[in-house]
Order: sequence, then structure tokens, then C-alpha cells
Amino acid sequence: MITSFFNKSKPIYFVVVFFIVLLAFVNARIYMVNGGLNLDYILKQTVLVFVVYACILLLSFIANKNNLTNRNSYEVLLFSLFLLFITQTTSNGNVLFSNFFVLLGLRRIVSMRSPKNIKKKLFDAAFWIALASLFYFWSILFFVLILLSLVLYTDNNIRHWLIPFLGAVTVLIISCSASILIFDNYFDLVNWNPQISYDFSNYNSAAYLISITVLLSFGIWSSVFYLNNIKKQKKAFRASFKTIILAAIIGFILVILAPEKNGSEFLFLFAPLAIIIANYIEIIPDKWFKELFLGVLILLPFTLLLL
Repeated sequence: MITSFFNKSKPIYFVVVFFIVLLAFVNARIYMVNGGLNLDYILKQTVLVFVVYACILLLSFIANKNNLTNRNSYEVLLFSLFLLFITQTTSNGNVLFSNFFVLLGLRRIVSMRSPKNIKKKLFDAAFWIALASLFYFWSILFFVLILLSLVLYTDNNIRHWLIPFLGAVTVLIISCSASILIFDNYFDLVNWNPQISYDFSNYNSAAYLISITVLLSFGIWSSVFYLNNIKKQKKAFRASFKTIILAAIIGFILVILAPEKNGSEFLFLFAPLAIIIANYIEIIPDKWFKELFLGVLILLPFTLLLL
């Protein structure tokens, strides 16, 4: 019954997802409001809510436009549930903006399956990811995804390999120029801080441990079937499916390297993970198991909130 409800993409599902996102957003801030609410705070948080929702709409576009899912709403539902699993993913404004720009870059990378306007796609992808790194440095790891995608598409054109670096340099030049005009300093707008931390003590709470264990367990389990399912896809789409699994691996590496382990870093993992698990849900042959699988993912974050 649950899987049947989300089996197709309809506007009503985005309304449901919006309220799940709103719940995650409010829960992350319920103990963070100091000095009461004011108009400035409310406006800032409203902007951030719409940035998160824009990420969800962008995820839906990427999945449907490139046939990464069977035109259902599983991926947007899963993304919103992941936010509810780890509500701290909505707490850092810089991470939210960075993830949005990473998804814009991912959109262009996945669309490279079509050779049309390939130079523009490469430049755009590098531009968006470099822009994302201005908000959160380690999102620059997704730049590697552009180069790996060129390998997947067996692109031997040397100019295509140079274009991504040109896109990144363009962001650097623009940001430095703006920094000089605004702050009379070269690098005030360039928030590149390559610190690394392996201190995972912040995750030593029941809520974190349960959420991370469930997400990784379901993700790894689904990835096994996802990789096997790639062979069944049309040849033109296989590289796009491989790009998603590579994005998930990069997102996981980012979580490990993140200088501050406050939960927000998991946001970069959610989009590729949502597509991977959505693919697995689509191919589960037993209806009862499909209902159980999705039911656990829906009920567990709400249960954690209550507890």
C-alpha cells in the first residue's frame, strides 16, 4: 500500500515531502533559538527551507530526466526521510547552499551521456562544484567526479580534460575580484579551509548511531543490487548509473574527512543514496518485503524523534 502510493510522480507527493522536510527543519532548530524569534531570523530560516526543497526538486529532475528511476517519487521521499533521520543536516546554512550547487554540478555531469554541448556541460559542472566549495571546502571532492565521468565516457579529447579546470579557475577569479571590491582583500570570499578531523565522538549518541547504522546498512545492501542492475540498463545510461555510485562514495569520503562532525556533512551523501535505494525498491520482487523495507525507512525516523 505504501509503495503503491509513491509509485508514481504526482504533485501531492511533493506536498507530503515538504511537510517532512519542515518537520526535520523545525526539530533541528527547536533547541537552537536563543533570544526569541525575530523577523530577520525567520526570513533566513525560510530561505534555507526553500534551498532544501530546491535540492529535492533538483534531485527529482536529475533522476527523471536521466531515467535513473522509473518516474516515481521514491527518491524524493527517501531524501526527506534521510533529513528526518539526521535533522542536523538542515542546521548549517553553508552546507545547504553547497549541497545545492553540488546537485547542479551533478545534473550536468549525469547529462554527459549525451555528447551534445559537452564542453558547456563540463564547464558548468566544474563551475557549480567550485562555487559549492566556497561554502564548504570539502565539496571540492566532487570535482573528481567530473574527471571520473570522462573516464567512464572514454573521452580522449584533451580539451575536454582541461575545461573543468578552466571552470574552477573562473570561480576563483570571480570570487577574488569580488573580494577585492567588497573587502579590499583577495581571499575574504574564498572560504577554503582544508582541515581534516577523524574525531567521531560527536556520533556517540543513540540517535546518531541508530540513524547512521540504518542508512549505511540499507545503502550498502541496496548498492549490491544497484551495481548488478547496471548491467541490465541500456548501454547509453550505464555511465550515468555508475556516476551515482561514485557520487555516493565521494559523499562518504567527505563525511570521513569533514573537519567538524556535527551531522550536517551527511547531506552530501543523501542524494546519491536516495537514488540507489529507490532503484532497489523498484526491483524488489516480493510485495510484502517491498512494503516492509519502505515501511521501516518511514517509521524509524518518526520513532527516533518521539524517543
